[in-house]
Amino acid sequence: MKTTNFQLGVGTGGGTLLSIAAQLGMHDMVKTAVLAAIGAAVSFAVTWALQRWQRRRR
Repeated sequence: MKTTNFQLGVGTGGGTLLSIAAQLGMHDMVKTAVLAAIGAAVSFAVTWALQRWQRRRR
């Protein structure tokens, strides 16, 4: 029984992801990747700056 439920979940999830991917254009995916990279870089820079600032305060 569990295998059937797992297979149903994987099939449903895979179909949903593929239908969403078909709706998105390459432009949207590139834009999302660029924005994610910028967000990660800003997050890293702010964390690094705050850690450095905290060390200097001690």
